[in-house]
Amino acid sequence: MILRTQLSQATRCFSSTARISAHVSHIGREPIKVPSTVTLTPSPTALTITGPRGTTAVPLQPYMTLAFPEPGTLAVAVADAEVKQQRQMWGTTRTLIANAITGMTEGFAVPLYLVGVGYRVALEEDPRGTADGGNGKRLNMKLGYSHPVYVPVPTYISAEVPSPTKIVLGCTDKHLLGLFAAKVRGYRKPEPYKGKGIFIGNEQIRIKSVKKK
Repeated sequence: MILRTQLSQATRCFSSTARISAHVSHIGREPIKVPSTVTLTPSPTALTITGPRGTTAVPLQPYMTLAFPEPGTLAVAVADAEVKQQRQMWGTTRTLIANAITGMTEGFAVPLYLVGVGYRVALEEDPRGTADGGNGKRLNMKLGYSHPVYVPVPTYISAEVPSPTKIVLGCTDKHLLGLFAAKVRGYRKPEPYKGKGIFIGNEQIRIKSVKKK
């Protein structure tokens, strides 16, 4: 009888702890370190972030609250963590603010690698200039097709070609950087039989064996 009572109490204690922790965003509750070179200007609808690389804004929902518990530290909270939508936006907003601070101070960069016989890339002047939102540069890639592939570089992207098989893309916005990197990768996605294609960062694929009759 005593054993059953202890087991029942332990079960109730465990379920109560799980219920409380489920209503806390483990990402959202982490404070954000704000460098001295960054200026934050909050408003009811957005948080404006100004740094050495420019200015950006992160939208805020009406139930989001910002606090500065210590100098150089920003804390994000919500009005009611019991509401599922608020918990979801809690961690999302915290991540967006942290990424914006990093983008305005250090920026983001991602390397792309061209793997394949004859695969080459060069950064050259775009004959169309800045048409269609380009910055006047374009990527000239040879990817095994009968024709070269030209990709204009947008104004918000910085591109470097340190070697004929490597591209380094940079941007202050992590989301826009990922979209453009995925666009470039889409011209020759990695294939699983010979391992050829355009790889982003440390991307790896599992090589498949060719079925023999």
